[in-house]
Amino acid sequence: MRISFFVAINMVTVKFNNKNKMKRREKMLIEVKGLSKTFKVKQKKGMFQSQESLFQAVDNVDFQIERGEMVAFIGPNGAGKSTTIKMLTGIIQPTSGSMIVDGLDPSKDRKKLAYKIGCMFGQKSQLYMHLSVIDSLRLIGSIYDMSKKEVEERIEEIGELFEINHLLEQTVRKLSLGQRMICEISASILHNPDIIFLDEPTIGLDIVAKLRIREIISNLNKMKNTTVFLTSHDVSDVEALCSRMMIIHGGKIVTDTSIENLRASYLNKKKLVLLYDKDMKDSRFNHLPAMCEGNKVMVSVDTSKENIGEVLEELVSLGNVLDIQINSLPLEDIIKNIYERNN
Repeated sequence: MRISFFVAINMVTVKFNNKNKMKRREKMLIEVKGLSKTFKVKQKKGMFQSQESLFQAVDNVDFQIERGEMVAFIGPNGAGKSTTIKMLTGIIQPTSGSMIVDGLDPSKDRKKLAYKIGCMFGQKSQLYMHLSVIDSLRLIGSIYDMSKKEVEERIEEIGELFEINHLLEQTVRKLSLGQRMICEISASILHNPDIIFLDEPTIGLDIVAKLRIREIISNLNKMKNTTVFLTSHDVSDVEALCSRMMIIHGGKIVTDTSIENLRASYLNKKKLVLLYDKDMKDSRFNHLPAMCEGNKVMVSVDTSKENIGEVLEELVSLGNVLDIQINSLPLEDIIKNIYERNN
């Protein structure tokens, strides 16, 4: 009896652990391990000869993304962002490593994966410029094997959700850039994807159009639990939409943390902005790293190394101060510091 009791307990434990593993796997939408991509590059060697060399675009990258997350994937130009996205979407094959996106291997199941993901690239349109918006969406729906009824219902839903009903009959090429970007997102999610890859979705837009695009992406995540994988050089996009940031540099992930934790790690870095009643360009600031713009002076202070009170006392002694601001380091400066540290 005792043996059978322990066997029963072990069986229950195994089932419980397996169930937990399945739940974790269902929760995980993207799993990447040891992902690498090497390109062969030809370089000229003399007038008539060329030499072949290897370029490591992505180098042994690991990360996981849960269902419903909004993640910023950023880095300087040439860091490996686009190459990583192209591998995740099945456009190019990895040199080594493994990746699973929504239960599929993009390198083997690209066609199946296309039905589960949406992509929007700020510089490239998937709409048909000579067609109306609604005809473009209908054509895209047929590409995804959606029935006419499904397409019409989805267009009606998106039209109300994104407030674009007044644009549906307009020709795509006649839309403003901001209007076209909203319609591009509409085309990307027409087939109800689980994840949408957004590459510079607000590039070239004015502030009003940017705010509208961010609102649409945020609502999409809240209402449909759509996972968002965002790349953008506009830090305000990242701050407005994402709670987590991955920074890739030289093909490697150098930072993967929440934006809140990233800010907390730089809390000792302060930016002082002082407004004087005179031009300060000829003033001496001794050891302080100061930048002058007429009567405005900006100084960065590391409070773990310097006493902020003493720094302020020194700055105030230089002239009559009209205003003082003490700010934590902006996210843009934090990202810049990470880039510089990894160069």
